[in-house]
Amino acid sequence: MKELNDFEDCLKKRLLRRTTPSKDKAERSMKRAEMWLNEAERNLNSRSFDSCLISSYLAMFHAARAILFRDGWREKSHYCISRYLEEKYVKAGKLDGEWVELLDRSRELRHEDQL
Repeated sequence: MKELNDFEDCLKKRLLRRTTPSKDKAERSMKRAEMWLNEAERNLNSRSFDSCLISSYLAMFHAARAILFRDGWREKSHYCISRYLEEKYVKAGKLDGEWVELLDRSRELRHEDQL
């Protein structure tokens, strides 16, 4: 699959869409993030490193997704969540770009692990 180039590509391909902001969906996604973070910690403690990687990524994914829900956006691509965060938060100085890089790298490792 061809990588998308940026936020605008995500919009054009309708992989990011405007929706009604939802505090409820954001809170549910944060609860999922916390559940996956706890799972990652258990996997790390039991030295289940592959499972830890996947659990850690899912914790980051759900935390990032909560931001989209709160802001009134819906994603159809894990890649585009990062492009949204770059466009709306990193460029505005609200989030350090290293966090988006970590999310992207974790997504890539998760994808490689699933091949």
